[in-house]
Amino acid sequence: MLVGYSSSSEEDSEPGSEARSRNSRRSVEEDEGTRDLPTKKKARTEELDPKTRLPLPGCLLSMFPDDDDEALNEDSSLHGGRIRSFKHERGNWATYVYLPYPPEEEFEELLEELLSALGAHGLMLTQQEEFHLSLSQTVVLRHHWIQPFTQSLQSGLSQCGRFACSAAMLKVYCNAERTRTFLGMEVSTGHAQLLDLVRVVDKTMTEFQLDTFYKEPSFHVSLAWCVGDQTEKMKELLQELQIMVDNREEGPFLLRLDCVEVRCRTGNKTFRFSLKTS
Repeated sequence: MLVGYSSSSEEDSEPGSEARSRNSRRSVEEDEGTRDLPTKKKARTEELDPKTRLPLPGCLLSMFPDDDDEALNEDSSLHGGRIRSFKHERGNWATYVYLPYPPEEEFEELLEELLSALGAHGLMLTQQEEFHLSLSQTVVLRHHWIQPFTQSLQSGLSQCGRFACSAAMLKVYCNAERTRTFLGMEVSTGHAQLLDLVRVVDKTMTEFQLDTFYKEPSFHVSLAWCVGDQTEKMKELLQELQIMVDNREEGPFLLRLDCVEVRCRTGNKTFRFSLKTS
């Protein structure tokens, strides 16, 4: 239905045309109305509220991310102050290989005391969300590499046997970019078996032209971290903290790690590789 339509006979009438017959006038009105019909429809289409238009599918929108979205990914305030070692890009998956450590109740109690002692000296550390022993550096894996990469790890690790390792000495670590400092507990037994696992992981890394692990690794379980390079200040407190580890009521604390399964975290996916029983 046309809205606001007005007869064109009044606009198009000429002087002295009052003598025209009613039939002729009616013919002109119908003819003019027919010519104007497409224009009226077009005008109404342009007046539609933009909110009524169908939205683009999400798969198309994700192909053209907003600059604001990329800025959020790089905003360290949204990640506890942490700064990425490499720029976030679609299709790139942060990947690392590790041995998981499920914390014991005694470990959690000790860690709480250590963090409290550090806080008393003005060092506020954040407890690790999960505890593990790294067997690789964090590398960037392309999405289409994930399947062959994990298959290569599976092939090599399936030949490695289970073992146990332990840690008792506190040590301070800082990442290569000097953006975070960690309090860790260094491994004292099981070093040789850990090196065997690293050789397998390094072989896979080399196949995909990725960085291998450190030449002389200090195997450890990270306990907590803080932003920036606080290495020297934390080292000054190590002796005090180590006394807290050694002088427990039940005797010196010993972190025991049963190495029965290696894991690979790539993006939001976790792959598990069981080590063989002897």
